[in-house]
Amino acid sequence: KRPYRPGEHGTKGRRGRLSEYGIQLHEKQKAKYVYGILERQFHKYYVQASKEQNVGLALLQLLETRLDSVIYKAGFALTQNQARQFVSHGHVTVNGQKVSIPSFQVKPGMKVSIDTPLRKMVEEQRGTSAELPVWVKVDKQGAELLALPTREQIPSLINEQLIVEFYSR
Repeated sequence: KRPYRPGEHGTKGRRGRLSEYGIQLHEKQKAKYVYGILERQFHKYYVQASKEQNVGLALLQLLETRLDSVIYKAGFALTQNQARQFVSHGHVTVNGQKVSIPSFQVKPGMKVSIDTPLRKMVEEQRGTSAELPVWVKVDKQGAELLALPTREQIPSLINEQLIVEFYSR
């Protein structure tokens, strides 16, 4: 395989280094993609998080405690998109109430469960070797959010400080 891209301009090399703005934009887009959120909603999360002392941590906590994220982290869905679909199709209950909004904020102490047939299907596909976060307790009935996650407990490839810098221009 040749070390350059195909086409007439493949040998001309790469573009220059990304600007600071470009790096921040890339980080924001990556976060939006990871959590499956569009720009308007992501900006609302930033505005909400900016009222807190530690804006970056507050933003990540808001993203991690969305209902679709909690379902994915608890191992009830194989992907973030599948978790979102389970919620929007009405297969999820929070404290016994059916919730069909993926962006629903799960608070500490709330119990989340999905329909048993779906749960069995996911367990068969996934197996039992899922690493669960320490801030979510999973049992036979469902999952419970024990506390808001700390920065160390969020295994994220996202540099939230770049996102904060991007929005505070």
